[in-house]
Amino acid sequence: MRRGRSPHAGARTVNAIEQHLATRRNAGLFDFSFMSLIEVDGAAAGTFLEHLQTRSLVALAAGRIVYTLLLHDDASVFIDATLWKHADDRWWLFTGRRTDVDTIQARARSFNVRVRERSNLFAVLALQGPASGRTLAKLAGEAIVQKLRYFRFIEARLEEVRSSVGRLGYSGELGYEIVVPAVEAPSLRSALLELGVAECGFDAANSLRIESGYVLFDREVTGGENPLELRLDRLVEVRGREFIGKQAFIALRRAPLERQLVGLEIVDRLASPLLPFACATSECLSPILHRRIALGFAPPTLSIGSPVRLADDRLARTARLPFYDPSRRLPRGAPLSA
Repeated sequence: MRRGRSPHAGARTVNAIEQHLATRRNAGLFDFSFMSLIEVDGAAAGTFLEHLQTRSLVALAAGRIVYTLLLHDDASVFIDATLWKHADDRWWLFTGRRTDVDTIQARARSFNVRVRERSNLFAVLALQGPASGRTLAKLAGEAIVQKLRYFRFIEARLEEVRSSVGRLGYSGELGYEIVVPAVEAPSLRSALLELGVAECGFDAANSLRIESGYVLFDREVTGGENPLELRLDRLVEVRGREFIGKQAFIALRRAPLERQLVGLEIVDRLASPLLPFACATSECLSPILHRRIALGFAPPTLSIGSPVRLADDRLARTARLPFYDPSRRLPRGAPLSA
């Protein structure tokens, strides 16, 4: 295993804009080990997870990943998550907060399952960008990279480190999340940086996900929003199953919406007090679009391009999401293309 750094190794670039552009143009490496990795195992693991979250798991094969929601009884979103199926009786649930395990353990008390926080044992390295597939192939081999499809994961050895590699990400680009034993993460990180990947931080991850229209806990998901307001109702599969918040969600679909997630393009002047109000929840200067953009909530009756007033009285216009790659084809693209 490599222990040193070559003279041409990737390094932390000067600022978040350079990190953002390096990820869009080549590849960036992010440490997502702040996430909660919750292992659910036992004979009733599948039954419990059907109850806990909004996606149907009946036909889900081992090696698949689903993006999902955990709801409160009133159908507001407790947290969004990804669920990795290792086997019928063993699953990984990733959320953005280490404290989420307490609520999940409480909801599991009447089921024959174990729910364990495993975050201290594993690290999560996110390799993102159009060159991420080619970079990963240098460590895992081209056959593995070609085989791994979007929202699937596979066990692989990277620099002799046993890893779980999932094809997904938060950047809007081709990308991978690599789960490795925490003690092995520094060596694997060094190996990836030696291949010319840019080391990136939270600010770059944040601007990438805003351009790509992805919500974040404690920003867009604060505990009071429902799937319809977040435009994530496609993740709620109600037919033939019961789960926390189902009946409340069905009722919500019949009620008029008062607000809905939108993109916002911010204009550098004051808004008229007569304009409809929009609440900006996440904002950045887009290195790709060269203007200030935001995610937020506005009345659903507004058409794209409508002027709105923000809380600080700035003018903004509603915009279609995502700002970047509107068809969201890039994460699904050929991983070894030039």
